[in-house]
Amino acid sequence: MSIKEDVNYVKNELSNEEKFIENFVKGERFFKKYKTLIFAFIVIIIVGSIGIIIKKNIDNANKFEANVALNNYFNNGDKNALEILKNNNQKLYEIALFLDAKKENKSAQIDIPMLKELLEFQLATHSNNIEKFDNLSLQNDFLIKEFAIFNKALILVNEGKYEEAKTSLNKIPQTSKAYELANLLNHYLLTK
Repeated sequence: MSIKEDVNYVKNELSNEEKFIENFVKGERFFKKYKTLIFAFIVIIIVGSIGIIIKKNIDNANKFEANVALNNYFNNGDKNALEILKNNNQKLYEIALFLDAKKENKSAQIDIPMLKELLEFQLATHSNNIEKFDNLSLQNDFLIKEFAIFNKALILVNEGKYEEAKTSLNKIPQTSKAYELANLLNHYLLTK
């Protein structure tokens, strides 16, 4: 039996070596068949990685340059810095426009929704324009809708239109931060 076991052992070993060689040959055929695709995939991965690293470095450099330009614009009033901001970082450029318009109480072309709304609110507050406050308070997604309603009511009180002011104040929900102010104004209007 020992010879029979030895023969079976040798057969198993040869079978394992044959399988290994067979798999090696299959792998070699696969590599030869798809060699260009494999190399192209490797090149794409390397070039893509390098491209991503370069893009990150350029973005960081642009951010830094935009921040320096913003500081120069605010500290020195440098108009060239504003142009650099416009080219490198549109959002910072619009923030600079917003802050300038806010200082001078004028309108500006801003695409950032929240800043645009805040500027409209400030212009309405500065001009005491009831129509502008009406327009702002009718916008459902307006950031400070209730404060616009409250300011409208204040203007109406100053004009002596107490009933309209009360009607406006009733539009402010109890969950609003402006509700406490509305309550104070309502208490004042009880005597009017």
